[in-house]
Amino acid sequence: MACVLIGLVILTWYGGGMWLGVHEQAQLNQVWLGMPLKNYGPPTIDPSLQRPVNGIDFAIRVPRLGYFAAVKEGVSSSVLYASPGHYPGTPWPGDPGTVGVAAHNVYWINFPQLARGDEIDLETRYGTFKYHVTGTTIVNPDNKTVLVPDAPGYHLTLTTCWPLWAGAFAKQRYIIFTDQYWPKTELHGFT
Repeated sequence: MACVLIGLVILTWYGGGMWLGVHEQAQLNQVWLGMPLKNYGPPTIDPSLQRPVNGIDFAIRVPRLGYFAAVKEGVSSSVLYASPGHYPGTPWPGDPGTVGVAAHNVYWINFPQLARGDEIDLETRYGTFKYHVTGTTIVNPDNKTVLVPDAPGYHLTLTTCWPLWAGAFAKQRYIIFTDQYWPKTELHGFT
């Protein structure tokens, strides 16, 4: 009987945490969507905008999955319950190097469905940066080499829990590598 009771307490705690996280993410998304953003095109980066505003760094959009989320600074459990997190110490979108973003991989956000060439967008207060998926891998959680670019340029690395079904109990990380690109229609203003 005690085991059943402990199991119910753990499930209630986990479910409550997930519910609070989903609720906070919805609030963060509303705050982000209410902020004025710059138009598409090669942005002029204003370093004063590369800081959290109302607790939000920037937003991530994955068109293929219909996913949108405001991104907070940090990758602690408290941040990742409510939103994706920007790895401290990695560049901001638009700066050379690899932007690192961590997110929970839960059954309703199936990041492994992404394939080479799929688009991931980072929306900032100074412009939108578009990335194409170039590859994926699975690593142990302590492997931080995935955040170091293997080539000069502008990259985004998305890390998430693996396996998908394990949630907070995942023992590995699924890694999505991308390279930044500028679509011709946005770079030159053609339609």
